[in-house]
Formats: sequence, structure tokens, C-alpha cells
Amino acid sequence: MQQNSLFNQTRVRLAFWYAGVMGIILSLSGFGVYKAIAHAHMVAIDREITSVAGTIHDNLELKLQNVGQLEPLVYQLLPDLCTQGNSCFSELYSNNNCSVAIDKPKVSNRHVLSVIGQGNYYLRLLNTKGCLLAFVGMPPQVSSFPIDQQWQIIQNQKGKRYHQITLTLHTNHHDNWGYLQIGKSFQEFDDYLSTIRLILFLGLPIVLLVIGASSWWLAGLAMKPIYQSYQQIQQFTADVAHELRTPLAAILATIESTRNRLDPLETQEILTTIERQNRRLATLVNDLLLLSRLDRQPMTQLNQLCCLNDLVSDLVEELSALAISADITLTKNILVNQSLNVKGNLEQLYRLVSNLIINAIQYTPTTGKIQVTLNRVDHYGIIEIHDTGIGIPLSEQQRIFDRFYRVDSARSRKTGGSGLGLAIASAIVQAHQGSINVQSELGKGSIFTIHLSLADY
Repeated sequence: MQQNSLFNQTRVRLAFWYAGVMGIILSLSGFGVYKAIAHAHMVAIDREITSVAGTIHDNLELKLQNVGQLEPLVYQLLPDLCTQGNSCFSELYSNNNCSVAIDKPKVSNRHVLSVIGQGNYYLRLLNTKGCLLAFVGMPPQVSSFPIDQQWQIIQNQKGKRYHQITLTLHTNHHDNWGYLQIGKSFQEFDDYLSTIRLILFLGLPIVLLVIGASSWWLAGLAMKPIYQSYQQIQQFTADVAHELRTPLAAILATIESTRNRLDPLETQEILTTIERQNRRLATLVNDLLLLSRLDRQPMTQLNQLCCLNDLVSDLVEELSALAISADITLTKNILVNQSLNVKGNLEQLYRLVSNLIINAIQYTPTTGKIQVTLNRVDHYGIIEIHDTGIGIPLSEQQRIFDRFYRVDSARSRKTGGSGLGLAIASAIVQAHQGSINVQSELGKGSIFTIHLSLADY
């Protein structure tokens, strides 16, 4: 196949389209997996922030008494709280104009909420006007603190992202105290997504290379039977042309030789030659048409009840004269007492067995023997044609059912064979859902065996 540019181009196209389609499918699948992972992690982060914010919110509201004021108990709950007047506050929010009354906390051994300040969390406390009062952790530096949305994704000047939730705080008298903002850095999440993107971007080309190589190999496997069929068609065309060329050349030569001679006796001989060659052409064309019909669609008239006993007996009787003229002994051996009937086309079954017997006569030397045996094994009728002919080499036995194939071309030409007899026999057997095989040894003869399913009663 590598020597044929047409099939190479087709193979390349098949491999290209297969790799392209698989690449698109994998790309879309990778994008979908990436989005699913990102969404799953985002949902997990939202739940985590919601859980932390809910815990802190509930604990803070129990300790808030006056609107906009940080009670000492708040410091006990959040010991790392940074408020106005501290250096940590001015470093991040030097332009904050909010003021708040602050009571210094006393030392206490009470349990504190230490989740803030660990990991990537931060907390901000805002008054009812949205002014920053205090914070914990390392919140992003922003110019304002929007409180109109519960969930926000904010970004600092360095492009670092944060996910933030805003909750309303109330005093223990149910007055609006202000707002609680708790957020978490997306740094770990973004790093994880970056790793996934890197794996996808690096992995996809590698996978495409593997798919491309696999596509090339699969395209080769797919093209192999097509190429073999193409070779068979080429060989078939060449053989048909060769077979047609011989009688046509004979007819043309005969006409040319008699163009200027019109002797009555010679005219009769010429017409006889032309008739013989035309009959050969007609036989060849009919055989080709039969094979074409059998290839295109199976025979429809397979409902006749055909008796194999009568078929074998009649054919041995009819072809005895041909065997005698070749000085060959043709006999039959029917090993069953009852009639063996099969459903099929009687005319084609006659053609099947007669082709094998005639083929055996042609390839059996003088004084040879041919025996046609009929037997039954289980639900099959078995017909064997055993000859003592020239035999078939083992290397040739797989090809003898190919069209126009001859083991001995010189002998076939001499006997007028076209090389279609065994091909027709094989096609008829297949149409009757049977089987045919050969056992042969060079110089000792051949045995052709036909298996046909018997009719059910």
C-alpha cells in the first residue's frame, strides 16, 4: 500500500480527520473537566467561608451591646483584632476617617476563635456607614468596603483574588450594629487551577501525538482490506482483459487473413473459427455475469428441493463420455440408502458439481481415476470428488478459488479453461450457505469436499 499514492493520501486524510475529531473531543472534555473542578472547589470554599462566618457572626452578636462600639469581650473572642490607633491599622488603612470608642481588653483565659489569622482568612468589622473599625489577618488593600452584596470576589493591586462574604451584625438588643466581612485568599485555589491548566496544556499535545500515531496505524488497518480489494479488482481487470484479448485477436487475425480471399472452403473454416471464439467469449461473459450476480445479491430461488443422490448419479452418467475420451475412469460411490435433499437452486448445484468433476478430468492424466462420493454426516450432505491428478502445491491451495487463478496455466489454456470454474463453485456454495475445501498432495491427486445443509422436514 505504501507504493500507491492514492491510498497513502486517503490514509493521511483518515488519520488527520480522526486525530482532529478526537482532539476536539478531548479539548472540550478537558475544558469541561477543568470547569467542573473549578466549580466544585468554589462550592467547597463557599461552604467553608459560610461555616466560619456563621460561627463568628453568632458569637459576636452575643457580645455586642452598643451600636458601633467594640466591647472588651470582642477582644477576648478575637485577640488579634487590629483597631484604629494601632500601627497595624495605619499601615494598611491610613486614610480611614472612621472613629470608634475602644475599651482595652483585660487578660482572659476564655476560648477564642483562632481560625481567623490562620491560613488565608481575614476579618473586617464595619459600622453601619461602611467605615472600617477593625480587622484581623491580612485583608486586601482597597479604597472602599462595599456592603450592598453578600458575596464578592475582589482583587488587590497585585492581582491577588479574594472571596468575601458580608453579614449584618446586630446588638443583643436587636439593633443594627454594623457589618462583618470575612474573606479568604484565592491564592491556593488559583495555584491549584494553574497546575491543572498546565497539565492540560502540556498533556493535550502529548495525547494528540499519541492519537495521531494511533490514527495512522488504525487508518492503515482500515485501508488494508480496501487495498486488497482494489488489488483484486486490478488483477481481475487485467485477467479479464487477457482472456478477452486472445479470442478477439484470433477473430481479428482470421478476418485479416481472409480479407482478400473468399474461397468457399476457406470461408467455411473461417466461420467455424469465428464461431468457436465467439462461443468462448460468450461463455466467459456469462461466467462473469454469474459471478457478478452472486456477489451483488444472493440467489433468491433457493426453495427448490434438490435430491443429491439424483444429482450425483446424473452428472456421473452425463460426464462419463468426457472421461472416457480422456481415458479416465469416472465412478460414483453413494454411501447412503435414503435420499439426501437440500433446498437450493438445482441448476446452480448441477453447475457446482459439474465444474468440480470437469476440473478433475482436465487435471488428471490418462489412465487416472475419479470417484464422486455421496455421504451424510449429521445434518449435512457430503459430496467428495477424489481424483488421481497432478495435485495442487500447498502454497497454491489458498488461492485456487480466486478468479482467473490457475495452478497450471499452460494446461488450462490448452483445455480452454478460463480460470473461473472454482471461483463459480465457491460462490454457489456460499450462496447455499455451505462450505467447500480441498485436500491435495502434489503428484498424488486432490479431494474436493462440499458440505450442504440438508432440508428440514
